[in-house]
Amino acid sequence: MDDFATRVEALRPQLMRYARSQLRHEAWAEDAVQDTLLAALEKPQSFTGQSQLRTWLVGILKHKLVDQLRRQHREAALPGDDDETDLDELLFDASGHWLEAPADWPCVPESALGQRQFLTVLDACVEKLPAVQGRVFLMREWLELDSDEVCQTLEITPSNLWVLLHRARLRLRECLQQQWFGQELAVKGAR
Repeated sequence: MDDFATRVEALRPQLMRYARSQLRHEAWAEDAVQDTLLAALEKPQSFTGQSQLRTWLVGILKHKLVDQLRRQHREAALPGDDDETDLDELLFDASGHWLEAPADWPCVPESALGQRQFLTVLDACVEKLPAVQGRVFLMREWLELDSDEVCQTLEITPSNLWVLLHRARLRLRECLQQQWFGQELAVKGAR
């Protein structure tokens, strides 16, 4: 195996972790990574060295993940949101104000994002989202697809997209409040 192929293959575990976190399905993640590696090895001259090899491969992988999501959507309809509690009614009064104001987060979110533990908690919170909300959130926020592409891929309306994103963000905020920021408040209070 030549040097380029060896370097590409060495990045396979990182690509698998990324694909698993985006797709939440082992076989689909494996397919997307295999397609990525195959594309890279078939055209090694496409890698010009203007970025790191890992960055280039993740760029290819993002496109393969989108393709995989589209393929799976065509093959099987997305399950409905069984857990469709109306969060707006639980969190807001009739005038749209918070029933109970969210607690201030004791740290700057940007600094917390850099911490591996925070990312682990965030990933666990995303896993708890209903299937459609999780998929929409991952496609829009992590895969950075534009709204039109998400709507077209999942065959939903723009207003449905924004409702799903709104609900996903509310659920993530609540989960992070309990699982991450609530723990930091408890630790600071114990000092």
